Amino acid sequence: MVKEEKNLGVTVSADMKWERQCIEAVKKANKMLCLIKRNFQDKSKDTVMPLYKSLVRLHLEYCCQVWSPYLSKDINLIEGVQRRAAKLVKDIKHLSYDERLDNLRLSRLTTRRAGSDLIQTFKIINEIDKVDKSLFFEIDSGGRRGHPSKLFKKCSRLDIRKYAFSNRTVDKWNSLIQDCINCTTINALK
Repeated sequence: MVKEEKNLGVTVSADMKWERQCIEAVKKANKMLCLIKRNFQDKSKDTVMPLYKSLVRLHLEYCCQVWSPYLSKDINLIEGVQRRAAKLVKDIKHLSYDERLDNLRLSRLTTRRAGSDLIQTFKIINEIDKVDKSLFFEIDSGGRRGHPSKLFKKCSRLDIRKYAFSNRTVDKWNSLIQDCINCTTINALK
């Protein structure tokens, strides 16, 4: 029996937990963070943040709709990279993590992953991505309160289904206001 398989840069384990993928992503991101730390003398916000956003964060967010971690140990492991990156900026080392994020105009990576999920849901429902939306979502036509594009959440007994993309995004999507749902472009949704 195969314990894990790597496809398109994402490591999928037989138990569908994302620990191995999180470890791999953190390794790659930490390598890039160390590269920045070693090779750049200027540790100002104007130098470190563009480097972090373009060289480090992409490893932590690659295909996050597929492998979004749900265990707190995995979430903390990934968030630790951004915590170290925020500490690189010399003028704000003494601040708490949340204060550093505010100062750098960054959000927690869990928030960014949730936003990515909503953008991908928007693309699927509005057929921007050419995939069969019935594979992911069932649009609820029950006339419930809110917008008419409410999604139906399938019952799940196991974490594999509960934390899959098509189930974890339903509550977030259903809580959006009508103006967000009626957007015609991705930039308007953001």
